[in-house]
Amino acid sequence: MKDLHTHILFGVDDGCKDISESISLLKAAEKQGITELVITPHYMKDTKYTCNNEEKKKRFIELQETAKKENINIKLYLGNEVYITEDFIKLLKKGEIQTINDSKYLLLEFPMGNMLFNTKDIIYELVVSGYIPVLAHPERYRIFQKHPDHIEEYLRMGVLLQGNYKSLYGKYGKEAKKTLTYYLKKNKITFLGSDCHHEKDFKLKKLKKKLKSLVKSDNIVEDLLENNFNKVISNENLGIRR
Repeated sequence: MKDLHTHILFGVDDGCKDISESISLLKAAEKQGITELVITPHYMKDTKYTCNNEEKKKRFIELQETAKKENINIKLYLGNEVYITEDFIKLLKKGEIQTINDSKYLLLEFPMGNMLFNTKDIIYELVVSGYIPVLAHPERYRIFQKHPDHIEEYLRMGVLLQGNYKSLYGKYGKEAKKTLTYYLKKNKITFLGSDCHHEKDFKLKKLKKKLKSLVKSDNIVEDLLENNFNKVISNENLGIRR
């Protein structure tokens, strides 16, 4: 598996507290068969989670160098999980937030409860500015749990969906499990990721079998776990099945 969504960068959000925990988590990921991952710390404007790109890159380089010394064979890339804001473009230009591996793909997060009234306007501005929004864990938002087909409006705008695979095992409750299962069966999900914050988040042994039972295609399973990831890292366009 190649993981698009992790909170492994130390000391910047609610993930790893220090570099030793980051290294421990990377070792756990390698044992599970993860070969590449994107580090996506939270960025939430007007909170304590506002580490800018300069500081993130310093810590990222330190983590890369330490992982190499520890003989961890995982390729690391840098991004952000950015809480939705009207200031996406300003924050990108100022170097506050990071797209995935400096590509046009930006991982973003919605409120878990009520949506912002101007959500679609914000997404539209991102898209017309040349960015491709990747919505983290759509199955966890109340609006889509209650009305899963509301996601179609965002898909038509060009939003891609990254599901948390642990939702399939009940980590976020019955509604999240039900919603992600529905989206996978309807072929709406483009990527699966861990959203890992701690070691216990990595359990991949039965994931491929589980996915095959839902999507009925080995090719789609490979797209979800690896192929689409590769295209994002290379900043290629994705031909998405709808």
